[in-house]
Amino acid sequence: MSPLLQVDGLSKFYGQRIGCAEVSFDLYPGEVMGIVGESGSGKSTLLNCMAGHLPPDAGRVMFDTRADGMRDTVTMSEPERRMLGRTDWAFVHQHARDGLRMNVSAGGNVGERLMAVGARHYGDIRAQAIDWLGRVEIAEDRIDDRPRQFSGGMQQRLQIARNLVTGPRLVFMDEPTGGLDVSVQARLLDLLRGLVREMGLSAIIVTHDLAVVRLLADRLMVMKDGHVVETGLTDQVLDDPQHAYSQLLVSSVLQV
Repeated sequence: MSPLLQVDGLSKFYGQRIGCAEVSFDLYPGEVMGIVGESGSGKSTLLNCMAGHLPPDAGRVMFDTRADGMRDTVTMSEPERRMLGRTDWAFVHQHARDGLRMNVSAGGNVGERLMAVGARHYGDIRAQAIDWLGRVEIAEDRIDDRPRQFSGGMQQRLQIARNLVTGPRLVFMDEPTGGLDVSVQARLLDLLRGLVREMGLSAIIVTHDLAVVRLLADRLMVMKDGHVVETGLTDQVLDDPQHAYSQLLVSSVLQV
C-alpha cells in the first residue's frame, strides 16, 4: 500500500526558536496518527504547517491527489491548496467557533461546504445537511438554528459534520476535545471513532490528552522542543515508553 501523505524534513522556525525541526513520517490510507507533547512542544506548529495554514521554512508535504498522484502541497498554488482543503482535506479546530460561520444556520454551515465543491440543488443540499446533522447526533429540527444557540459539544459536532460532508480522505484535528466537559468529551470521542472507521478516514490528531490518542490513534509521535523524540504503535509507546520525556508524560497521567 502506498502512503497517502509523506512528510519529509518539515521545519519551522520563529527567529531563534524552533517551531518544529526535521519532522518526517508516512501516513497510510485509513491510518490515524496521534501527536502528543506538552504546550510549546511544537505539535500545533507541525499540524498547521502540514495543513497549509503556516508556510514551513524547509521540507515537503507530499499528498496523493486524486488527479495527479503525489504532489508537494507546500509548493501548490493557493487556489489548488484551497480546493484541496474543501475536498480531500478537512481541519477540525479546537474551538468550534474557528471552524464555523456563527451567523449562518446549522444546515447552512454544512451546505456551504457542499456548495464550495459545486453542489447547487437546494433540495439535495438540505437533504445531505439533515443526514449529516443526524450522523453527528443533532436533531433535524435544529437545522435552522444558529451555532451560537448550541452547546460547546454540539458546536464541535456541527464543525465535524461541516468538515466531513464532502468525504475528505485526510482530517487534521487540533485538540478536538479540548475545553469540553469530560462526559461531552467521551461522547464526542465515540462519535469520532465511529466516523473514522465508517468512512475509512486518515487523520492526524494533535492533543495533550493521552486518553484521546489511546482511543483514536493507531500510531503515536511524541514531541519535545520541536523535535520528535519517540514514535511507534500507540499502545507500544504508552505502555512501554522508551524516551525519558515519553516516560515522564505517561507517568504524570498515571499519577493524576
